[in-house]
Amino acid sequence: MAENEILAANQDEEIDFAQALDESFKKIHTGEKVKGTVIAVNNTEAIVDLGTKHTGYVALDDLTDDPSKKPSDIVSVGDEIDLVVIKVNDAEGTVALSKRKVDEQAGYEKIVKAQQEGTVLEGVVQSVVNKGVTLTVLGVRVFIPASLTGLPRGAELDQLLKKKVEFIVIEVSEGGRKRAVGSIKAVQNAKKEEAKAKFWETAEVGKTYSGKVKSLTSFGAFVDLGGIDGMVHISELSWKRIKHPSEVVNVGDTLEVYIKDLDREANRISLGFKKAEDNPWEIFMSKYKVGDVVKATIVSITSFGAFAQIIDGVDGLIHISQIADQKVENVKDVLAVGDEVDVKIIDIDEESKRISISMRALLEGADDEAEEASDAE
Repeated sequence: MAENEILAANQDEEIDFAQALDESFKKIHTGEKVKGTVIAVNNTEAIVDLGTKHTGYVALDDLTDDPSKKPSDIVSVGDEIDLVVIKVNDAEGTVALSKRKVDEQAGYEKIVKAQQEGTVLEGVVQSVVNKGVTLTVLGVRVFIPASLTGLPRGAELDQLLKKKVEFIVIEVSEGGRKRAVGSIKAVQNAKKEEAKAKFWETAEVGKTYSGKVKSLTSFGAFVDLGGIDGMVHISELSWKRIKHPSEVVNVGDTLEVYIKDLDREANRISLGFKKAEDNPWEIFMSKYKVGDVVKATIVSITSFGAFAQIIDGVDGLIHISQIADQKVENVKDVLAVGDEVDVKIIDIDEESKRISISMRALLEGADDEAEEASDAE
C-alpha cells in the first residue's frame, strides 16, 4: 500500500474512533426518542445497545401490555427498535427505556385516523370493568360502555370476555394517557341496515327463508331473517288451534318460512310457516269419503251434539239426533269428553269444511242386518 493511502486510512480510523468516542459520551435525556439494537433478551427484559456509554434496559411492562407475552415474543437479538427514554442513571450508566410508549403513540395516531374515517377495528375483550369492557388495540386501551356493547340491557358482560369483537372509535382522549371509547353496537347497527337494504332488494311474496325465532308474543313469533325480522302470526304456526306460539316453537328454533305479505313503507314482513301438505283437511279429504266408518274421539259437548276428532286437526259433528236410535234429551247422558266411538261419515261440506258423522247410522245398519238375518231363517 502506498504511503499516502496508509496515511488516509489512519486518518479515517481516527475520525471514526473520535466520532464513536463523542457518541459514547453523548447525553441522553428523559422523554427523548432513541434507536437501539437488542444485544440480549431474558425472561424479564431486553438489553439494548444505544451506542453510548449507557446500557439500555427495556422491562417486560415497557415492551408490551400483554401479560401473556415474554420479552422473546416481542424482540430478538439484533433487532433495531425505536424507544423512548424513561429514566437515566448516569452514576450507574444505565437507561430505562420503553418500546410500548413508542408503539402506543404510533397506535394512537392510527386510532385517531380510524375515528376520523369511521374505520371498523377488531380486538379481543381483555377485561370487564365497571359499566363496560376494555380491550387494547394498536397499543391503545379502548373502553366500550355496557350500553354500546350490543348486548341487551342488564345482560352479563362476562360473555364478551376473550371474544373477538368489531367496533368503531367514537372518542379519543387528548393529553398524556392515550385512551379511546368504542362502540360495538354501532357496527352491529350498520350491518343490520346493510342487511335490510339487501333484503328489500330481493324480497318478494312467496320467497322462502331459513330464520331463527327471536322472540314470542301472545299473537305470534318474530323470526330473524338475517338482519331483519318478520312475524309469523299465531294462526300461521299450526293447522291446529293453539293458545300460544310456545306450543309449537321456542326462541332459538330455526324455521323454514315464506313471505306471505310485504309492507315496504312500514318495513313489515308477514311470514307463513304452515305447509299445504300438512293441512289436516287435505289429508282427511285424501283418505276419507262419505259412507266410511271411522273411530273418533269426543273432544267437546254442546247442547245440540258432540264434536269428535277424526284425525289430528279435523273434527266432525255428531248431531244430538245422530247419537242414538232413540231420542236423547241430554248429550252428556250418553257421551263424555275422551270417549272413543265408532261413527259413519254421512256428509262432507268441502266449501265450509264441515263434516257430519253419525253413531245412529251404525245402529240402524246393525238393526237392518239383524232383520235380514231373521227373515232368512
